[in-house]
Amino acid sequence: MSSSAQRPAGGPGARPTLEEVAALAGVGRGTVSRVINGSPRVSERARAAVERAVAELGYVPNRAARTLVTSRTDAIALVVPEAETRLFSEPYFADIISGVSAELADTDMQLLLVLVRDQRERERLSAYLRAQRVDGVLLVAVHRDDPLPGVLEDLGIPAVLAGRRGEHEPLGYVAADNAGGARMAVRHLLRRGCQRIATITGPLDMEGAQARLAGYREALAEQDMAFREELVGYADFTERGGRAAMTELLARAPELDAVFCASDVMAAGALQVLRAAGRRVPQDVALVGFDDSIVARHTDPPLTSVRQPIEGMGRLMARQLLDEIAEPGRARRQQVLATELVVRESA
Repeated sequence: MSSSAQRPAGGPGARPTLEEVAALAGVGRGTVSRVINGSPRVSERARAAVERAVAELGYVPNRAARTLVTSRTDAIALVVPEAETRLFSEPYFADIISGVSAELADTDMQLLLVLVRDQRERERLSAYLRAQRVDGVLLVAVHRDDPLPGVLEDLGIPAVLAGRRGEHEPLGYVAADNAGGARMAVRHLLRRGCQRIATITGPLDMEGAQARLAGYREALAEQDMAFREELVGYADFTERGGRAAMTELLARAPELDAVFCASDVMAAGALQVLRAAGRRVPQDVALVGFDDSIVARHTDPPLTSVRQPIEGMGRLMARQLLDEIAEPGRARRQQVLATELVVRESA
């Protein structure tokens, strides 16, 4: 036995142990571990007791030893399978990153931002994950045929998605009530007296875009109004896509009197086309977006939009992932957050 092991607990020069912190705080060893690792699954009372004990004893986690024993890296990857043009042009991504960063601020976790734009980068990321370079993954902008969630499942890496691939998603996720938000938007337009309501969708290989289109159809069906294919413009969540879809809609259905766009960015593009065509918003065409991003507050006129708590989603994703990392094998949580309609001058 080494001389250090023979020293009595708390003796001169002895390094305080996790067990000593737990004894002084009056909690279990696992609770101390969760507090030190940044898990939110600890009561405020227990957290305060542990923090007092840590300060009193001068306890410092042995990070190098912990990494050897647990293979922990204290790093989380935030993976965005999109081009950098979308990352920097759409407020959604900035808000998600802001929420994740805020939740990780008081932990020792490093956040790695990873863009996956093509098959080569996808293969590189898969190799990086297999080498156990990160403790967990947050995946944003999930497409139905994206192989990355399957890779995460196969490797058993803790992972949380922003949204889901479909109704039977096996991984943990945090999503907004996309269908419910779309229903609210279209009901609002119907209450205004709009009769020929068009929609501009996001990419339909994403469950969120599908759900928003489904909510649009459901709101029309509630009023026994027929779904008309010519009133649907298919786009990709970009401003350019919104402009192109709005141009096509005006050519096919010039009598339209309202448009529900599946994102604020697309609504901004649609607004440009309507103005160029001499259509006044909202007098001739009412316009509603989705996200309630900074874009909605800076269009002219300001945009009525469905608010989803994007920054809160980022926080919740990070919290959920920390829990999975701290407690391997725990049940995965799948959470859907409420949306609300914010009414402004465009509708």
